[in-house]
Amino acid sequence: MSRQNTTFKDAYNRALSLLAGEGLGASEPEIGRALGVSRTTVRAVLQRLEDAGLIARSGRSRTVLRAPVPGDYFAAAETDPLSEVIERSFMRRLLEGDARAGTQINELELARAIGVGTTSVREFLIRFSRFGLIEKRPNSHWVLKGFDRRFAFELIEVREMFEMRSAQAFAQQPPNHPAWARLDALEAEHRALLSEIATGYGRFSELDERFHRLIHSASANRFIIDFYDVIAMIFHYHYQWNKQDERRRNERAVLEHLDYVAALKARDPARVAAACRVHLDSARETLLASLPDVGEAAEPVGIATAEA
Repeated sequence: MSRQNTTFKDAYNRALSLLAGEGLGASEPEIGRALGVSRTTVRAVLQRLEDAGLIARSGRSRTVLRAPVPGDYFAAAETDPLSEVIERSFMRRLLEGDARAGTQINELELARAIGVGTTSVREFLIRFSRFGLIEKRPNSHWVLKGFDRRFAFELIEVREMFEMRSAQAFAQQPPNHPAWARLDALEAEHRALLSEIATGYGRFSELDERFHRLIHSASANRFIIDFYDVIAMIFHYHYQWNKQDERRRNERAVLEHLDYVAALKARDPARVAAACRVHLDSARETLLASLPDVGEAAEPVGIATAEA
């Protein structure tokens, strides 16, 4: 995936969100500032909007022909940075393989399965290993380790501090910040998922991960953003292995996210804090319910049995 192509697709998705909301802007430079891209990319975005039948152009004037629908957006896998694509593919393979503690991970096999270079996969695994959830073995092999309740409580405490701070920072961003367009796009995805939750609830995990990653990015704190790797691993993937009542849990989480989005858009610190707290409490409850009812000093709980 070329960086140029990724930039275009991300800008196009954000342009769709602007089109559905406050509008694109009057000129190409204005659109470029709103999207944070060059005039060349703006022109490519406008051409695709026209080709898709969303707008009509006559000289410098534009007419909106229809509102965007979820199918107009590029999939997240096509717009996210390579590191996030690798992480998301890695987590999905763990889920699909029902992996547990002791599972062997081969760098070359994982790179082939994802469709990326082994160097990128190795960098991801090295970065992730510092949390103690995977461990390096000889000959490009890694092994998944255990996850216990003490680890969960420590993670919950740090996650809640980081997210509350990030949520307040998000609400304070200027109205023309690109993050608002990305939030609009995620809100549209949430509403689309809610409309088909009976069959689509299994797709929530990835949406959850992208939603919270966007909020954490507003912190502009490299340590908070970097720590998100382990948050994603545990909160947005580990608890999905507990399939009991999954549809109800995911539907509730989607509704909480929509309340959270509304609070962020209202820019009311008290309302943001309340919506964030409600959702964090639910996440805590869901994560702890996914673990066996044992003491904090118990043996590690496996996070994955099949080969990953």
